[in-house]
Amino acid sequence: ADEPTGNIDPKLSAEIMVLLDAINRLGTTVLVVTHDRGIVDTLKKRVIYIEAGKIVSDKAEGTY
Repeated sequence: ADEPTGNIDPKLSAEIMVLLDAINRLGTTVLVVTHDRGIVDTLKKRVIYIEAGKIVSDKAEGTY
């Protein structure tokens, strides 16, 4: 999902992320690309940081 919460209100953003998390819990890999650090921090999932097209960090769940 490329910026699934871009340009929408915070309540709807949260609902979308809950839906994506539920899909993930059912066993489907979900990749979310976002600039919103707040969303990333609330999910507590694996986070891969990319700068200039290169991976600069790959943190497993719970290692923030």
